[in-house]
Amino acid sequence: MTDIMIPAWVDGTLQPVEKLDAHLRGLRHKAVSVFIMSGDTMLIQRRAMGKYHTPGLWANTCCTHPEWDEPDSACAHRRLAEELGIADVRVTHRGQVEYRADVGGGLIEHELVEVFVVQSTQDLPLALNPDEVMDTRWITISELRNELASTPEVFTPWLRIYMDQHSKLIFG
Repeated sequence: MTDIMIPAWVDGTLQPVEKLDAHLRGLRHKAVSVFIMSGDTMLIQRRAMGKYHTPGLWANTCCTHPEWDEPDSACAHRRLAEELGIADVRVTHRGQVEYRADVGGGLIEHELVEVFVVQSTQDLPLALNPDEVMDTRWITISELRNELASTPEVFTPWLRIYMDQHSKLIFG
């Protein structure tokens, strides 16, 4: 099985690298994260059990890696459609963050992330791709903070990092 090629830094140069290889080697690589908001409520997703890392954990609305030479906003739109069946939304770029996290199984996410926010309503139609997403729910930021404090193990490492270190950038 051939993995998609993502932009990663190898010896200081941005190069196309297979996604799994980038995670096995802990290479710094490009990523995109999307947060769909309705007021102070965020749409989160539970990752499908077939995912090769962090299966069954809750994450922000959508995270992915751009393919080689794919613009970040196009990547955000593509992945919203592929994972959640969401189309025709306006993504707003909020900035860039970097993190490094052990995601288990000998895999490291060392990501330079372009963060996007979508303003929507909670009646946004969804069509979940069962290979990617097993569930979704809307949760207020304060409820999410409470759940992160009481049961951090049910959330992805990157969602914990976003909420702990980058909330001001994401939520304004």
